Amino acid sequence: MKLSTKGRYAVMAMADLAYNGNGKPVTLAEIADRQEISLSYLEQLFGRLRRAGLVSSVRGPGGGYLLGRSLAETRVADIIMAVDEPIKATRCTPGSPMGCHTHRGRCLTHDLWEELGNQIYLYLSSVTLADICDRRIPGTGRFLFASPRSETAEPARAEPAT
Repeated sequence: MKLSTKGRYAVMAMADLAYNGNGKPVTLAEIADRQEISLSYLEQLFGRLRRAGLVSSVRGPGGGYLLGRSLAETRVADIIMAVDEPIKATRCTPGSPMGCHTHRGRCLTHDLWEELGNQIYLYLSSVTLADICDRRIPGTGRFLFASPRSETAEPARAEPAT
């Protein structure tokens, strides 16, 4: 399953706004430049994010966008859902009793893919903009298995047997 650019770019832009805003309006041009996203595409995404209450706009000189909620209250799943990005792994319509086969039946693996979509949604609901800005993404093993040695250090060499 692959998240489309709509969902990924919305999350990237919101993380940029959260990280660089510091309570002051940020222009879409600044976000577009830093994240290398088309300004016109950001305008479309931010229209949806504004309607969902995730951002608010400030007009005039010094204007731009502000977060509509605190960092800790803004979940990644909310951002993705606001831009109409479905979080699903099945071919079937979510919640529909009809399956994806031509005879309207569900495939043998339907429940597997449906539960995967549920787990993705639960995970994205557990991650907030605060987590992203603080670089504490739940479930990342890099801190659990990080080597105490510097990554630039030479690997240890085995001593010849005597």
